Amino acid sequence: MKKFILILILLFICPILYGQNVDKNIVNPVRIPDGLSEDEIIKIASKVKPTKRQLKWQENELTFFIHFGVNTFTDREWGRKQDDSKEFNPTNLNVEQWVKTIKEVGGKMMIVLAKHHDGFCYYPSKYNDYSVKKSPWKNGKGDLIKEAAKACKKYGIKLGIYLSPWDIYSSIYGTDEYNELFRNQLRELLTNYGEISEVWFDGACGEGPNGKKQVYDWNSYYRIIRELQPDAVIAVSGPDVRWVGTESGIGRETEWSVLPYDVFNQEKIADNSQKEDIGQAFIPKDLMENDLGSREKIKNAKSLIWYPSEVDVSIRPGWFYHQKEDSLVKTPEQLFDIYFTSIGRNSVLLLNVPPDKRGLFHENDIKSLKGFKKLLDETFKNNLAYNSSLKSNNGKKGFNIKSLVDNDNKTYWTTKENEYTTEIEITLKKISHFDIFMIQENIRNGQRIEEFSLEILQNNQWKEIARGTTVGYKRLLRFPEVSTDKIKLKILKSRECPEISNIGIYKTAKLNLNE
Repeated sequence: MKKFILILILLFICPILYGQNVDKNIVNPVRIPDGLSEDEIIKIASKVKPTKRQLKWQENELTFFIHFGVNTFTDREWGRKQDDSKEFNPTNLNVEQWVKTIKEVGGKMMIVLAKHHDGFCYYPSKYNDYSVKKSPWKNGKGDLIKEAAKACKKYGIKLGIYLSPWDIYSSIYGTDEYNELFRNQLRELLTNYGEISEVWFDGACGEGPNGKKQVYDWNSYYRIIRELQPDAVIAVSGPDVRWVGTESGIGRETEWSVLPYDVFNQEKIADNSQKEDIGQAFIPKDLMENDLGSREKIKNAKSLIWYPSEVDVSIRPGWFYHQKEDSLVKTPEQLFDIYFTSIGRNSVLLLNVPPDKRGLFHENDIKSLKGFKKLLDETFKNNLAYNSSLKSNNGKKGFNIKSLVDNDNKTYWTTKENEYTTEIEITLKKISHFDIFMIQENIRNGQRIEEFSLEILQNNQWKEIARGTTVGYKRLLRFPEVSTDKIKLKILKSRECPEISNIGIYKTAKLNLNE
């Protein structure tokens, strides 16, 4: 009875722990009472939800990274402390070209580099003379972040910033004074450029010019962000979004957004009341593991948190522009594959496109991006399931099964109480050819599906053509082309009653991308 009461408190009396109070943007660790069974913990896991800021971030799907700076002109990936400010001198910088291209290819956000590891600031910081103030670009009067903010506002694209904590130039790096310098730079960026939707931190921590390493005061950084830009997600060394673990563009086939978490006071960071030091405890110990959130991983968890995955990859081999890589830009087909292994695996894709020495996206990059967009548009413009007949024998009363094809992730269909499996039969208008299946969960109420399969009817027999594990915000499966007019989606295992918001059936477009 005591266990039952504790679960009720968790599920219904303490909604803040689940991030239900999204107006306050509470980060959502959920404490697990001692003594619960594995099944009871799994049930709690099925109820963990994203915060409002995390949900908006997930719905971006495709975002863009911009690595542009001194390294562009020195032809390096890593800066040096002896690099001269005069190196930074783009001849024809046009941030509008970047943002316009991002808009045209379906991107929702641009994360721009404000400072890399070399310490050079691409805005006129009051706290650092190693910046555009000392460069010949616009006679020292330029401000890359200001231009990015203006262009993003014009084209309706969200703006994010990447401010590297590591600084190999600063003479005070490795001291308490550096943490204050970094906080001041954050305040500049978060107050002078309008709305910031993502603050991107890597975890790099090397030596500064004095040979010291810095102990980053992460909590104080987070408090400033929550105070000045409360709707911004903090990634990747941050409590809202985690790194997938590689830079390949390939996410896990089983990607849980609900992970074990062993620090209980993380929610205080969100409302600016955090006083204690929690260090980096919220970051999973090994992001390279294939399994981060399975039943095995969470069965002994002390708490759980919604902590979704971001997949970052560059359109070129390097993160900064190098002329020798002009012929090595990823093709539209390669980007199309990455779409399936990132966005199609319950992650957001952060695609890096590095401007060249002119300050422009290179023609080869633009051509590839537009070909990628054409492939996406032509492939996903026609959902074969849209006008289909849908039926299931255990749908919950009041939930219209046609909501599965209304292209609205706010509506969903679910099963009767305590029924965690289901079969949905899809009858198309005619026999059709297809090779892609899409399914989305209603993550507003959590992530639940653990295993599903897809079958088709051929010669009066049901034949399995694909199988998947987790779904989350979006899951895409590809398989050899088949033809039929009858399809069956089977939810084989779920942590609670599955809530499905959308399904789709598509045929990969065959295009001449050289036209």
